[in-house]
Amino acid sequence: MEPILETPDLSAYLAADDVIDHHDPVVQETAALLAEGTHNAHEYAEAAFEYVRDAIPHSYDSGDQRVSWRASDVLEQRNGICYAKSHALTALLRSRGIPAGLCYQRLTEDDGSSPALHGLIALRLPGADRWSRLDARGNKPGVDARFSLDTERLAFPVRPELGECDYPLVYAAPLPAVVACLRAAPSSSGILLPTALPEAS
Repeated sequence: MEPILETPDLSAYLAADDVIDHHDPVVQETAALLAEGTHNAHEYAEAAFEYVRDAIPHSYDSGDQRVSWRASDVLEQRNGICYAKSHALTALLRSRGIPAGLCYQRLTEDDGSSPALHGLIALRLPGADRWSRLDARGNKPGVDARFSLDTERLAFPVRPELGECDYPLVYAAPLPAVVACLRAAPSSSGILLPTALPEAS
C-alpha cells in the first residue's frame, strides 16, 4: 500500500508534542545510544526499529498492566501496546531528523469479530522517493515484522474478507481517540481500543 501524507508540510513529521516528545532527555539519551555504531540514517532507523520491537515488550504479550502513551514514558518504562510503541519509534526517528508519522489498520479476530485499530508508523529516509510503513509491535509466534523499506513486512497483513483494512493516511500526530483511550485506561488489560478511524466509522 502506498502511504498518503495527511499534510504536505514535512516539518509536521519532525515536530515534537506532548505525545511524540522527542525533546525529552530520555528520548535523546536513547537515540544517542542507538546511534552509536551506526553510520547513516538507514542504519540508525533500523536500529531504532529493532530496539522498539524487541527491547520494549508489548503489554499484552508480557502481561505488564502499566499503561504508557507518551514516547518518553514508553522508553523509560519499557512497556506499551502498539500505539505506545509507535509513539516511541516515531520520537526516536524524529529526534535524528528522520520524518516519521503514525499509521493505522483495522483488524479483527479470525472470525471477523471484535474490530480494533492497530497502530504502526511510516518513515521517509533521506534520499528516498517514498514513505515506508513499519510495525514495531513486537514479534511472537505467528507475527514476524521486519525492517523492510521496499516490501512491507508488517505484523498483520490485512484480510479484507474479514472487514480488515489498511488506512493509507500518515498522520503527523497520534489520533486523539487513540491518546484518549490510553489515558483513560485503568490498566493495559482495560484499554478500550477504538474500532475504526472516526471518518471511517
